[in-house]
Amino acid sequence: MVAFAAATTLRRHANAQSRDIVVFAAASLKNVLNDVAAGFQRNTGERVTASYAASSALAKRIATGAPADLFISANPEWMDYLEQRNLVKRWSRSDLLGNKLVLIAPASSTVRLAIEPGFPLATALGDGWLAMADPTSVPAGMYGKAALTYLGVWHAVASRVAAAEDARAALLLVARGEAPLGIVYATDAAVEPGVRVVGTIPTQTYPPIIYPVALTSASENPDAAALLVYLRCVQAGAEFRRAGFRVLAQTS
Repeated sequence: MVAFAAATTLRRHANAQSRDIVVFAAASLKNVLNDVAAGFQRNTGERVTASYAASSALAKRIATGAPADLFISANPEWMDYLEQRNLVKRWSRSDLLGNKLVLIAPASSTVRLAIEPGFPLATALGDGWLAMADPTSVPAGMYGKAALTYLGVWHAVASRVAAAEDARAALLLVARGEAPLGIVYATDAAVEPGVRVVGTIPTQTYPPIIYPVALTSASENPDAAALLVYLRCVQAGAEFRRAGFRVLAQTS
């Protein structure tokens, strides 16, 4: 916590009307980041306002001037998108977390599938749809498409995809029984009792799932740097691990 304690000296103790720290974060982080932000507030007295959506949507909002102090993307590509436009502070960027993909079904489903090359995913769908985040732009969907392509089954299900706005929306489609199967992050499945994990998708079938974090170039809130350090401290790391994430960046 030494680095965190040093960073908190950036706070404006004399300013009774300190602004909330605004974080734009991938939808899959909602539950755990709310808990981490609560811990940060208990330690510092500083409040965090988080906006959750698909990384693609959030990056585009930042690019069009939406006010945010930190951005946490579910893949490096959308952070690159902002960095190439000088919209994040390059020195502040680091890879924060990792995740993995799972195939899910409604909790009441009895479907069984061994996830391997050529597995009968299309047959298992029956007349239903495969729920996943939009594979053209949303990280969870992009990772999912890469995995199914590697496994040789994407062509069989591409026309059967229910493309959701983000991973959490795909999760709900399955939890509500509106789709018999879906592909989401393992951490999403862990917080939704309405689904069960059919199987873990082999990690070698898709690029490593990495969540980079960075301060935005437009941020003028000095407290944001303290939050950035806190996200990498031991206390926050413990929260992320409990939620099922792999911690990639941590300070003492």
